[in-house]
Amino acid sequence: MYKHFFDKIALAYLITITIIFVMIILYASNTTRQKLITEKQDMLATQASYISKSYILPYLDGDISKDELQKTFNGLEDSLMIRIWYSDTNGNLILLSHPENYAALPDNLYDLDRSGALTTTYSFTGNFYDMFSEQMLTYGTPVDGISVSNAGVITLHVPFRQISDIMQNMFLNFLVPVCFLIILSMLVLLFLARKVLKPLNQLSYAAREYASGNFDVKTGITSKDEIGELANNLEYMASELNKLDDYRKSFIANISHDFRSPLTSIKGYIEAMLDGTIPKDNQEKYLNIVLSETQRLTKLTASMLELNKSDSYGLKLNFITFDILEVIDATIDLFEGVCAKRYIVIRRNCQTDYTMVRADKTRIQQVLYNLIDNAIKFSPHGATIIISVTGANEKIFVSVKDSGRGIEKSQQSKVWDRFYKADSSRGKDKQGSGLGLSIIREIIRAHDETITLTSTPGVGSEFTFSLKKGKETEISPYHS
Repeated sequence: MYKHFFDKIALAYLITITIIFVMIILYASNTTRQKLITEKQDMLATQASYISKSYILPYLDGDISKDELQKTFNGLEDSLMIRIWYSDTNGNLILLSHPENYAALPDNLYDLDRSGALTTTYSFTGNFYDMFSEQMLTYGTPVDGISVSNAGVITLHVPFRQISDIMQNMFLNFLVPVCFLIILSMLVLLFLARKVLKPLNQLSYAAREYASGNFDVKTGITSKDEIGELANNLEYMASELNKLDDYRKSFIANISHDFRSPLTSIKGYIEAMLDGTIPKDNQEKYLNIVLSETQRLTKLTASMLELNKSDSYGLKLNFITFDILEVIDATIDLFEGVCAKRYIVIRRNCQTDYTMVRADKTRIQQVLYNLIDNAIKFSPHGATIIISVTGANEKIFVSVKDSGRGIEKSQQSKVWDRFYKADSSRGKDKQGSGLGLSIIREIIRAHDETITLTSTPGVGSEFTFSLKKGKETEISPYHS
């Protein structure tokens, strides 16, 4: 009777364990499949970038011929088992590896999909719109270079069977050990339970410590399985929370410092005027100082609110088409007084006939104002500031170059940080909040554009940002 009952329990346990192992196998297979696809996609992205930089861009520059590029494509397919397609910006196929292996090719790549998906970076599995008789993993991305952008699209295809074969081999290699483990599981149940529960207890302990604010605790788990991945993610979360806590403390400290100084000055001057320390005939001077400090507080508060709004909701942009030169000249006029006092000259250098851009005019003027204000602060008396406008493809580039102290290379990446003020790079005016460049970057990022810094100590700094060209057909007459 007991034996029969034990047999039932053993059978039930065996069935349960078998089901569990099958589920584990299925889960692991799916996870591995996705990981293999992701790795293959990453590999294709790397190979696409390499082929574009090493072969397609030199071909476009005239360094290699079309025949040489064709031979290169053929060789890459033979060695890497990757089919390579290169099309222009209009979707017309220019070159593909071993074209003789195709029964039929589309006249235009974009005819396969009118949604526009093939004009950007994409990746998917399938037979690529019935172009292949087997499942393929396809990756496509635009061809861009330093001197060339939007130079077409490179598309790579690899047979999906490569992944399927790996999965099949992994499954076969895994099946026998799993069957063996099912048999042994009844004998090592307690050991396995202990091995599983121990890291879970470690994770639980670490989670409680993190909840209490102690982010320095480590889980002590070094395994490469799902538990190890969870432990790594938990430690990463703790690290990010610790950074956030440090940023919060730094933010409060910076705000306290930046607010305390002007408030102390305002309080001191007002008290001095009230108790008669400052005579009435001299109060106007100190009232102007109080006004200046008040304006600084207002500017700081506005900057903080703007950054907070950007973090919470994103910047709201009103896109219009306008002449960037008109905005530049209007902004330069705002600094006429301060430039005259410091004998600073602002020169505008336009190197393109087309100066219409599509952007938020008010925000871009804000960017220009901050960059020019920044350049003036960091420039010596009698210096020259150059504002350049250039064009390339569908972009307009605007740069503001000063001849100030410059910024050390090790400090250049920090200028975008909020509240960053490095004495070696901030000029003589210490009234800044350290938020101006952060706001500039957020505005440019909201336009899906980029801003860069080039600086040499003792020579000066140059900030350059890009904007999309407007869709106006006429050439702007407003240029120098």
